[in-house]
Amino acid sequence: MIDKKQARLRRARKTRAKIAELKSVRLSVHRTNCHIYAQIISSCGSKVLAAASSLETEVRKDLGNGGNVGAASVIGKLIAERAIKAGIEQVAFDRSGFQYHGRVKALAEAAREAGLKF
Repeated sequence: MIDKKQARLRRARKTRAKIAELKSVRLSVHRTNCHIYAQIISSCGSKVLAAASSLETEVRKDLGNGGNVGAASVIGKLIAERAIKAGIEQVAFDRSGFQYHGRVKALAEAAREAGLKF
């Protein structure tokens, strides 16, 4: 019997294989019940070029709860700003097997509004 996490990782594998084939920089998103994390990963897949999460101290004092849509949009905006600062404008969105819905969608839309293209 395959558990929920294994099923999600199986879904994520296909997307990551396609992104690796395109040799594109990816915006990887991970969510837990309490927090949301975003990383910009190099096309070779071995270097994190920019990262943002609802765990960071300066972000936490503005947010009450890291596990909601409001927090996700703040992180989306933050990761886009950090990516553009690092000279990255075009990324591939990797939702890590999570449904494109709710917090994942809020993060993606906020990142697009802040200037990231995907």
